[in-house]
Amino acid sequence: MVVMGTLNDGAAYQVEITGRTDRPVIGSRRVTALVEQHAGTPILLTPLGPRRDLDPGDAEAVLALLRQETYVVEVKN
Repeated sequence: MVVMGTLNDGAAYQVEITGRTDRPVIGSRRVTALVEQHAGTPILLTPLGPRRDLDPGDAEAVLALLRQETYVVEVKN
């Protein structure tokens, strides 16, 4: 899936969430670093839960992280 959004400082990004553990996102070094930084930490998949540890290979959890830490503008499957 392709996700477009902006980081907290206003920088725009477009990444592909791959669902692979070795390369969870393609397209932005800053978003890749964000995913690596939060790997293994609890993430809410939706605003009300469930909570799951972030596995970089879990596309759903990576998208939830981006929605939590950045402003997601569009998601294309």
